[in-house]
Amino acid sequence: MTSEPKKLIEAIDKFPSARILVVGDIMLDVFLWGEVHRISPEAPVPIVDIKRETYHLGGAGNVAHNISALGGKVSLCGRISDDAPGKKILGLLEEKRINGEGIVICPECPTTVKTRIIAHSQQVVRFDKEIKTPLDDRAWLKISNFIESFREYDVIVVSDYAKGVVIEPLMEQLKSLSKPIGKPLIVDPKVSNKRLYHGVTLLTPNYSEAIQMAGYHNLNPEKDLNSIASILLEELKCRFLLITRGAEGMSLFEEGRNPIHIPACARKVFDVTGAGDTVVAVLALGVAAGLPIKEAVYLANLAAGFVVGEVGTAVITPEQLKDLLKEERIKLNP
Repeated sequence: MTSEPKKLIEAIDKFPSARILVVGDIMLDVFLWGEVHRISPEAPVPIVDIKRETYHLGGAGNVAHNISALGGKVSLCGRISDDAPGKKILGLLEEKRINGEGIVICPECPTTVKTRIIAHSQQVVRFDKEIKTPLDDRAWLKISNFIESFREYDVIVVSDYAKGVVIEPLMEQLKSLSKPIGKPLIVDPKVSNKRLYHGVTLLTPNYSEAIQMAGYHNLNPEKDLNSIASILLEELKCRFLLITRGAEGMSLFEEGRNPIHIPACARKVFDVTGAGDTVVAVLALGVAAGLPIKEAVYLANLAAGFVVGEVGTAVITPEQLKDLLKEERIKLNP
């Protein structure tokens, strides 16, 4: 599937007027960059000589960062602690010009941290520090009050990493706010919270998540993709279903219409960290800018192909996205 580049570029130019509310699990991504020159004498593992450290917004924070990097106005709603990682997140939000007024501080629940060790452009290991605790009544009330008072948005994105922020009352509130006024509700899901997504506008599972949510295992993607989509559309009653399929691209489904399959456009794949966050961010901006869903998906696919070619938690700028559009046009019209 292709679209008119001029129309898509005009949509990208409208991104600064888009207002997106992102709700979900916020975390800190830590990268330790180094080199390997020998194997440990204590065990058959590489010794990484760390040269530098970098810090990035992760989870729902990365979705917000992607939106901000593309020029959109974004407000982030979720939970962190008053620990060092939480304070680092607040500093990054200020640096990236992301509104964090919807973030609640929960001292009793440590901020989620994902630490990756990278050597010679390859991830050696990842270790996580987290406590998966559902929002308590105090935190839920604060988040609920913020969402209720915050009406200046065009699209709501739920970034669910199953760390405890996305609970049933939250999803019910978001659905009750978005449906009457026709504001799209986009959800990047986790299998364990499947029952919470009934009636959302757009659900974006990866292929593995879609299999599990449909109740299947180890299926051939070409043979069974349609049946998986039919089950999820029927059961969850979402308007659109976008299944991301890695090297196979993306497939968009809508009840009563033929599916749209978009091939992957990544020229190189170094790191898939955060690619799903980029997809929902660009989808939200595209829809807010007035694009039909299939054209927003086309843009999201281009953006995802770019970020997987970068090492670490990457984002894409409007200029880079426009350059990709131009490259695709040249490729299709040599």
